[in-house]
This record gives sequence, structure tokens and C-alpha cells, in this order.
Amino acid sequence: MLGKLARQHDPNVLVGFDHADDAGVYQIAPDQALVQTVDFFTPVVDDPYTFGQIAATNALSDVYAMGGKPLTALALVCFPEKADLAILERILAGGLSKMIEAGCTVIGGHSIRDEETKFGYSVTGLIDPKKVLTNAGARAGDALVLTKALGTGVISTAIKKGKTEPAWIEAAVQSMTTLNKRAAETIQLGKFDVHALTDVTGFGLIGHAREMALASNVGLRFFSKDIQVLPGALECVRAGYVPGGLVANREFAECVVGYETEISDELKTLLFDPQTAGGLIISIAGDDCEAFLLKLADAGVVARRIGSVTEFQKPLIRIC
Repeated sequence: MLGKLARQHDPNVLVGFDHADDAGVYQIAPDQALVQTVDFFTPVVDDPYTFGQIAATNALSDVYAMGGKPLTALALVCFPEKADLAILERILAGGLSKMIEAGCTVIGGHSIRDEETKFGYSVTGLIDPKKVLTNAGARAGDALVLTKALGTGVISTAIKKGKTEPAWIEAAVQSMTTLNKRAAETIQLGKFDVHALTDVTGFGLIGHAREMALASNVGLRFFSKDIQVLPGALECVRAGYVPGGLVANREFAECVVGYETEISDELKTLLFDPQTAGGLIISIAGDDCEAFLLKLADAGVVARRIGSVTEFQKPLIRIC
């Protein structure tokens, strides 16, 4: 819809909404720019504190996905008029815990009455204009690294149906409440030749990979055996706990995918699973990949190389 509106022309806008990037970037000084994003959604787990943590982790991720450092946040609250305010207090406390972990200061917010609870943040970060990482810089020969396993969408759907096992919930919550901070800081060290960056959220792995490929005018090849999935995710797909967003993602993006090997229908489905607070997709020079993965491991980030960047090709994304 934004594409149908009149375009504003401001030379200080380094990254706008026209390339489907994770956040906007606005230059305010020769060596300083703002990174701005907003995200809020309905509860994906039952515990209010955990929901607040997940919402904050998800909102912060888009700043990390541009290579930025979160600075301030404004809370966005929709809450039923007759609901217990103690629940809202726990949501806010959970969100604050993650903002403190990120070193991001909550300086206010806005609330409205709503029949359905919704919560999230508008986050502002800082970045050097010369070090902005977008989804448009991937180069043929790069390695593709993913920092989290897939499956939060199908597991969250199963949670709502009361059809999950405790271990599945624990693993999904652990993933959704883990900040992308350590991975971003490893990138920000400047020791590795990172060319493009994005995070995996509502459009799923294939949807966000498609954006990176189109923005960079390259093709992508994924190694199906190296794509991590959360415990219970394949079982949830097998049982039919598939969110509507996944179906929409698949209908939209599978046309650019070619399967070069036999992979299970469950794994094919998870490639389109909308993720909450998902991992980062990092396009890095192939020669740097091994050392980069070791550095991520030292920082406590369980990441894997899941593919490579190729010259532009049809189909755009190949799964082997």
C-alpha cells in the first residue's frame, strides 16, 4: 500500500520502504544515522511475562538486522478494558527485561483499549552511515549463514490448540527470547566481510531470502540438510498445525523455488513458516565463513551455514 502513495524525496533517507528492508535509516550527521522500526502483535504464548520478552526481542531484531545498535524504545499497548491490569504489568515487565539486556532505554509509549491484547515497541537505534547493512549487498560466491532454527510459527499454532509437548514449548520460547545482539555485535567487529543482512520473521525463510535475492540481483542455493528446525516443528506440521501466514507465504513465494533433491513435505512447509523473533540471514564472503562461525560459537550463537549465493538464476532459489 505504501508503494501507491506519493514518494517523499529526502536525501537524508539512506534506507526507506522501497526495498522491503528491515528498518528505515535516516542520516543525522556525517558519521551518524538513526535506525527506526516498529513491531507489535497478539500473544503467541500463554505466559504474559514471556510474551513481553518475545515482543521486545522481535522488535529489537530489525535494528540488529541493519547492523545497528538499539538506543531507545516506545511501548505500544492494546489491552481490553475489563482485563486484569496485573497481566499488563507482567507483559511490560517482560518486555523491559529484554530492553535492559539490549541496553535499550524505554522512554514512554502509548496505550489504547482494544478487545484483543497486542503489544510491541517502536525502536530507534544508531549506526554509522558507512556501515549500514541492507538486504541488497549479497554477492555471488558468498556463504549464507542462519543464526536460529525454524519452526516458531507452527509451534505457536500448536500451543494455541493445546497440542504441544513441554520440550517443544521450551525450545521455541528459548529461541524467541534470544536477542540477535551477540550475532550483530560479532558482525559489528568489522573483522569479517559481511555483504548483506536481514532477519527471518513473518515472511519465513524463503520470503526473506527472496527479498535478498531480488534486491541483490543474485540467486540463492540452500542446503536442506543444514537447515536447523526446532524440536517438535516437523511433528506440528505433520499434525496439521499450520498458521494461515505460512499458507499465504507459500502461495506467494514458492513460485521462485526449485527443489533439486527429495526433501520431506514437512521441511518444505517449514521453509515458509512465519517466524517470531527469528534469526539473522547473513551473506558473508565464502572465505570468511568458517572463522565467522567459530566466532559466533564463541559468542554463544548456534549458527550454521545453510547455503550459498550464486549468479542470478531461474528459479531464483534452489533447494538441494
